[in-house]
Amino acid sequence: MATVEFSSLVKKYGPLEVVHSIDLAIRDGEFVVLVGPSGCGKSTCLRMLAGLEEISGGKILIDGQIVNEIEPRDRNIAMVFQDYALYPHMSVYENMAFSLQYRGFNKKEIKTRVAAAATTLGLTDLLDRRPKQLSGGQRQRVAMGRAIVRDPQVFLFDEPLSNLDAKLRGSMRIEIKKLHRRLGVTTVYVTHDQVEAMTLADRVVVMNNGRIEQVGTPEQVYHHPETLFVASFIGSPTMNLVPAEHDGTLLRLNDGSVLIRQPENKAAQPGAKMFGVRPEDVTVAEGPPPEGHSEVEVVVDVIEALGADTLVFATVAGSPFAARVPPATRLQPGASARLRFPNDKTHLFDADTGKALA
Repeated sequence: MATVEFSSLVKKYGPLEVVHSIDLAIRDGEFVVLVGPSGCGKSTCLRMLAGLEEISGGKILIDGQIVNEIEPRDRNIAMVFQDYALYPHMSVYENMAFSLQYRGFNKKEIKTRVAAAATTLGLTDLLDRRPKQLSGGQRQRVAMGRAIVRDPQVFLFDEPLSNLDAKLRGSMRIEIKKLHRRLGVTTVYVTHDQVEAMTLADRVVVMNNGRIEQVGTPEQVYHHPETLFVASFIGSPTMNLVPAEHDGTLLRLNDGSVLIRQPENKAAQPGAKMFGVRPEDVTVAEGPPPEGHSEVEVVVDVIEALGADTLVFATVAGSPFAARVPPATRLQPGASARLRFPNDKTHLFDADTGKALA
């Protein structure tokens, strides 16, 4: 196991800078997920860590050692790719053993390591098969086994589940989490899927446009987003965000409706804001609002019945607005409703900087 550190890490392609002076420290044995939209620089960071991309500036350290000039094969890391990258003419055993043979391990050690990894991943009965005889999930487990046998200091995963169907992705997330708990190896995992990020990570690194927006536990980035981007990216449905204006005492949406805020809130400074609230914190109002709650009047646009709950979609002050409500809630498209939420569950962001206001 090892620590990993990015220090002022930069990546340029000619004059185009795609990773902008990133600083990140990953603890020994930690599972860190880099998440963000396509093109945000997360895979580029992973490939620089692996040695597959040249670093344009800054440093990468593994266990305190600068590895900028060290070849990939000498960094003691193992990488699992999106496309599995298995040799089609080799058996499962041969695929898992290949890197050890390349490094000169003796046959007994290779057999021991492959057998242990196969047992861990449930591949013992598949060692004689070729990749074409395996399902997608089995191929992914072989790719993971090939990484495990090397006993690396750091595991790297580059969107490993994106080629699997939804049900299989769910089961593989559980397997990866169990594997990390069993092995305790420092792991850096890249995905655009926020569900993977939230369920797998000890800490989540939310990236956007080659920069880190926020680093924190899944609970921190979900419940306390530091920027508008994080609030709009994390969550499904994402946080409701509505333009508003604060006059020092009242928060007024751009349709003129008023939401009373606590005067001591930093947002009391007059100016343009973005008001936010998570869909699960929104209920369909009945009766007068209790103390410390606010309401908005809406006309229901769409209802999505999901079984365990129901999503109500409407428009507030020209912006999409969703509520996650119990399945027994009876609403129809076109119906009028009052949506209610507690003030202490809401968020405010500066409209110009996108920064959260405490």
